[in-house]
Amino acid sequence: MELKRGGPSPSFKQFRMEELEKATRNFDEGNLIGCGSFGLVFKGLLCDGTVVAIKRRSGNPKQEFNEEVAYLSTIQHRNLVNLLGYCQDSGYSMLVFEYFPNGSMCNHLYDTGKDSATKLEFKQRLSIAIGTAKGLSHLHGQRPSIIHGNFKTANVLVDEDFIAKVADAGILKLLEKIDDAGPSGLSSVNAFRDPEINQIGILCETSDVYSFGVFLLELITGKEASHIDEFGSNQSILEWVEKQLSSDQLVDHRLLGSFTAEVMRDLIKLALRCMSFPGRYRPTMETVVLDLERILEKEQMHTTVMGEGTSIVTLGSQLFTN
Repeated sequence: MELKRGGPSPSFKQFRMEELEKATRNFDEGNLIGCGSFGLVFKGLLCDGTVVAIKRRSGNPKQEFNEEVAYLSTIQHRNLVNLLGYCQDSGYSMLVFEYFPNGSMCNHLYDTGKDSATKLEFKQRLSIAIGTAKGLSHLHGQRPSIIHGNFKTANVLVDEDFIAKVADAGILKLLEKIDDAGPSGLSSVNAFRDPEINQIGILCETSDVYSFGVFLLELITGKEASHIDEFGSNQSILEWVEKQLSSDQLVDHRLLGSFTAEVMRDLIKLALRCMSFPGRYRPTMETVVLDLERILEKEQMHTTVMGEGTSIVTLGSQLFTN
């Protein structure tokens, strides 16, 4: 990967182990906030008052790590989580990222049957989808293109204004460079994983588009996709969606009255296009952004004219007609 096209971000730095130990109180378990594909994630407070997320992984120092993280720090966008720095010391490799107290969309989206602290209306979910799509589109627009490879709802963080930020961009490639055994933490059983990867054996932009389609379905249903066994072919996905529609169980019941049926139908169609087989029929992320913006604009126009939302209607098989 070429590095000469631009140096690291001015705010990017190599941290000393002592700084990160102090920031996390010696990586105290009380500061442990998660575990991702790179390793354990700790919340830290730097000396200048900046709150950060520190991802730690055991491993010997490698020059490839330094080069790759320096490159990744140059990939900045409003809808990407910024990489602030790194550290290699004492048998660990660490990445330092922006910290977002609102966490991932998993904390705000899933219908657990309990009263949710966050109520995400339909238009807010559309805005989050647009921001997320813009982040992925920016990655795909790099030369060479950056494939996320592990996109899922857990990797969509939101700031205090619920602006979407795609996390872990470029981490998969980084792990391939530094881990001889291959990336860890990436389960082979993953509803977001494009089934075509098993056939062609490589990740590509269309793989991210498929994963984004699953994300859209989660925004629509308010439920985790991990329990859906039907993902794997056009026919099985269509049959699952039709079945859910016929029983009025596809759309998140918490959205009732906050959307128009025509616009919801457009969003479901887009999700299905993103999950099309074969992958060459899927839209680009750039196209997805434009389609989502059009969908949001249509919803805003409808609700301005007709009032805030209408009752959900069963869309049935008409959803799949051109």
